[in-house]
Amino acid sequence: MSVQCILVGDVMMDVTAMIDTDIAYASDTPAHVSLQPGGVAANTAAWMATDGQAVTVIGCVGGDAFGRSIRRQLADLGVDVRLQESELPTGTCVVVVDRRRERTMFPDSGANADLAAADLAALIPAGSHVHISGYTFLNPATRHVGLAALETAIGAGATRSLDPASAAPIRAQLPLMRELLPQFDLVLANEAEATALTGFDDAHQALAALADSVATAVVKVGARGALASGPDGVVDAPALPQDVIDTTGAGDAFTAGFLPSWLAGHPLAESVAHGQRLAAAAVGRVGASPLVR
Repeated sequence: MSVQCILVGDVMMDVTAMIDTDIAYASDTPAHVSLQPGGVAANTAAWMATDGQAVTVIGCVGGDAFGRSIRRQLADLGVDVRLQESELPTGTCVVVVDRRRERTMFPDSGANADLAAADLAALIPAGSHVHISGYTFLNPATRHVGLAALETAIGAGATRSLDPASAAPIRAQLPLMRELLPQFDLVLANEAEATALTGFDDAHQALAALADSVATAVVKVGARGALASGPDGVVDAPALPQDVIDTTGAGDAFTAGFLPSWLAGHPLAESVAHGQRLAAAAVGRVGASPLVR
């Protein structure tokens, strides 16, 4: 029987600008602009549902067109949508993807800041798995929700995973994040986040340091692939071949592939392979989500 996955965290609308030339600062630069749902929780839920997995997403959106669109598109995929509604506008992120296909983000958390801890006990059943976005802890307005979700999960005997979210805010709140790590069974970090959490620039050293706090740790190293450490050893897997169009959301797609396999008790190398399969699909398209409008 598969484990029910509950994702807690940020839900956004991404405005993606794809740029094929040098940016003409203080002037005009032609771009291809598109809208797609974003945010760690929504992205991971969308990729999991697209891959045929049952998943619940807990977050907060505005009562505006963006919020309605995100609800509808996630529900159409089969996601169990548990999105609260705020008077604030739905969170929005401007994503600039330059000609090297690297992305820079300009987020406005919007309604995400109004996420409340109501009904968490009813939404997190015994034996489930709870995946929490680090942004929930890093945003002072929602930190209590992240802590409540973590406490509820522990009380329900649920397994727990963390996406640390972003290197810069981690460095600003490093003691908090390091204190939280041992309360998780799994952490999935990119290379910059792993460096911020551990102080090690070398990905292998960062992985070993994370493994001192968490039973299973993953460090995603972009085009070089992924490293993982768990009870059955260490995995160093190269990335799958893919023409990279946009790296936004590749880590969320990796999580969506990795989690169900890991929860099913498959070998660590197999779980990494499942994660890489969805990550490769993500970088071969525009936007962080399989949902594009």
